[in-house]
Amino acid sequence: MKTFQTFLILVSGLFFLSSQALAVKIEISAPGEQTIPLAIAPLQPLAAPVPEIAKEFQQVLENDLDLSGLFDPVDPAAFLDDARRLGLRSSEVDFAQWRLLGAESLIKGAYRVEGEKLTIELRLYDVITRRLLTGRRYVGKLKDVRRIAHGFADQVLLSTTGELGPFSSKIAFISKRSGRKELYLMDVDGHNPQRLTNHQSIVLNPDFSPTRKELIFTSYDKGNPDLYRKEIYTGRESRLSMKEGLNIGGRYSPDGRELALTLSKDGNSELYLLGTDGTIHKRLTNHYGIDVDPSWSPDGHKIAFVSDRRGNPNVFIIDVHNEEVRRLTFEGKYNATPAWSPKGDRIAFARLENNRFDIYTIRPDGSDERRLTFGAGSKEHPRWSSDGRFLVYSLEEQGKKSVHVMRADGTGNRKISTPGSDDSHPAWSGRW
Repeated sequence: MKTFQTFLILVSGLFFLSSQALAVKIEISAPGEQTIPLAIAPLQPLAAPVPEIAKEFQQVLENDLDLSGLFDPVDPAAFLDDARRLGLRSSEVDFAQWRLLGAESLIKGAYRVEGEKLTIELRLYDVITRRLLTGRRYVGKLKDVRRIAHGFADQVLLSTTGELGPFSSKIAFISKRSGRKELYLMDVDGHNPQRLTNHQSIVLNPDFSPTRKELIFTSYDKGNPDLYRKEIYTGRESRLSMKEGLNIGGRYSPDGRELALTLSKDGNSELYLLGTDGTIHKRLTNHYGIDVDPSWSPDGHKIAFVSDRRGNPNVFIIDVHNEEVRRLTFEGKYNATPAWSPKGDRIAFARLENNRFDIYTIRPDGSDERRLTFGAGSKEHPRWSSDGRFLVYSLEEQGKKSVHVMRADGTGNRKISTPGSDDSHPAWSGRW
């Protein structure tokens, strides 16, 4: 155990020592330029009112849509009597009232509670054209109110941008809230955290399967940094790669058929491709430098990774088929943990400057580098949402780590970790 821990520390140490209208598709890359005035009328009861249900739904929906950066909320204090009317059909909505308030889009809904059964009816309208954009009827249990709100927020983004939102997905992360680094799962707003492992050891670097509800991660459970797979709902767990030395940084290919990771079984850390059964398909790199942190391009043809082969750690890109390598980053003393956007247009990474990390993005051709985070603390391990509009990352400040989300341009930053917890290494799932 001591040997491999020393080796893992050495890997990091070597890096440091080496030195408008609703029909228009809106891009969050410029939030605020085309925000849509949106009114969200409070949910109306279809039977006996349960105010806490309506309040919780409203909070979750408003939080999601605020994070999107697409909408300019109409002040509820200005709402007129149509906000309290039950009618959900277009013919029953007083669009003139909403237009008077400056709203261009409107959400109205109603709910019914029958024991533990919850039914919510929701409508999104274009106020200008008086047209129904989308409508949904959700049936679940009382505990599903947050899930329903997230689901409708996804539909609002679909109607507005042509792409489903990511609010119903999940975020995996590593937390020390139990005293040891274990794997957890939570909603994208930080609610409903669930502990997934009980290794009572060190667990690192989770990644979601794109085809199944399962995760891979590295754990020292057996004394060696091995790669594990875990099915989220069944709880079944197995070791995928247990080669001598490092088995770290595992990442699923976009089709879920292969994994890229770093192995050090031959004495140096190199990138390999593995099958989902753990068999080695291919060795990708063969260099005296340290090669870690692989991240697939969305077409599965290339992998971004970190190497110190030219001195200080920088981000490189390797072609999976011909193994040609080119350097992507040239600035900074230490560039780490690249993450390729699912849209394919940008790669996020962390850069060390002035003794702290910040999050940057860059085009795959090396152009248009942008810094996204500023201020105190180290921001590391960026990962993209499934729609490429948001990033999740970890922030370390005053010895404590927490998970944050922001828009892809660095705006809208918010902490989603539970106060007082110590959380890091987030990963964002695909469609849930």
